Amino acid sequence: MRALLVVNPAATTTSARTRDVLIHALASEMKLEAVTTEYRGHAKDLGRRAAESNDIDLVVALGGDGTVNEVVNGLLHNGPSPELPEFAVVPGGSTNVFARALGLPNDAVESTGVILDALRENRSRTVSLGLAAGAPGTVDEGVPERWFTFCAGFGFDAGVVGRVEQQRERGKRSTHSLYLRQVARQFFGEPHRRHGQITLERPDGEPVENLVLSIVCNTSPYTYLGNRPLYASPEASFEAALDVLALTKMTAPSATRYATQLLTSSPDRGPHGKHAVSLHDLTDFTLHSKAPLPFQMDGDHLGLRTSVAFTGVRRALRVIV
Repeated sequence: MRALLVVNPAATTTSARTRDVLIHALASEMKLEAVTTEYRGHAKDLGRRAAESNDIDLVVALGGDGTVNEVVNGLLHNGPSPELPEFAVVPGGSTNVFARALGLPNDAVESTGVILDALRENRSRTVSLGLAAGAPGTVDEGVPERWFTFCAGFGFDAGVVGRVEQQRERGKRSTHSLYLRQVARQFFGEPHRRHGQITLERPDGEPVENLVLSIVCNTSPYTYLGNRPLYASPEASFEAALDVLALTKMTAPSATRYATQLLTSSPDRGPHGKHAVSLHDLTDFTLHSKAPLPFQMDGDHLGLRTSVAFTGVRRALRVIV
């Protein structure tokens, strides 16, 4: 087996020594080429190179969810295919949602052991993914499509992601307290939290209007706060299409209630109530906004959008687990 290992040297939870140990462990079982990313988008370029080659059987991403997203978008540049290399993840970021949702340990060394065992036992699964693009007939129709592995957000939660990224660019460490502070700042600075600007349109249902927040989930949990999983859409699954959790109002009392429900959520019950909208297993839908709103995918802030078209793609990528 020939494999490409894509290494993010800025991965927050692995040291250079740990990365060297992991590279040697993988190289002992396969013909391995390890490449360290050097610029934003490099992991995507490497994934695309692997997809277009004829001699790479496996691509391994060593990094956080951002690295995983880039590699996946490179692999799927021309769409899903059974001829694509298999994919594996060694978690090296601060949250590692995709790896943990697959059931991998949140530790690079332990996950490497699981991957090697899976390769010896020829064990893999084919997972569904989400695809988002600018909606046709809107000012965003020229925005190219992009894959996401576990979640996307339009509105409030994407604004939080943007604020966290700004703080990190100023040198702040990505901590849970930093995230919670930005949630509070986004809430008090959110101009549309009482009267939502977003409408969800789908081919086989009535529009859902006046949404303040919309979280699109490809799996469950949709993120973690430390070791605590947060289940925005408990029914979301790598075996189904996309789920949506949306809120129509975010006053202080309702926001407190839904935040508490999210923090205490479980695989059986997520946020619920008068202003909560939950939709399951949607293949195609579009989110439109009356005003430009923040948009994020897999924790990466992508700027402001007015319309985003989503597609849930079943059996999109074969993953070693």
